[in-house]
This record gives sequence, structure tokens and C-alpha cells, in this order.
Amino acid sequence: MLRHLDFHDKADRIQNAILNTIAEGKYRTADLGGSSKTTEFTAAIIDHL
Repeated sequence: MLRHLDFHDKADRIQNAILNTIAEGKYRTADLGGSSKTTEFTAAIIDHL
């Protein structure tokens, strides 16, 4: 949606934060093969912003 609204820089920051969180491997929800809660995963994404 951010890209559709022409906020490409904001979309890139969020996407990179998500990818960095997943790559780090410390926080993953069950659907990504981990055991973290969604609140923990979200907090990790925010920390990467």
C-alpha cells in the first residue's frame, strides 16, 4: 500500500526491517519455523527500523 501511495522510501525501510529480522533468526513466529509470539516479532521489526 505504501508503494501505491508513492511512499517508496518508507516501504523500503519496513521491508528491510522485516527481512533483517527474519535473517537474524532470533525472532520467528510459528509460520516461519520459530516459536516467538507476534508481539515479540513485531518488536524486533520495530527495533530494526
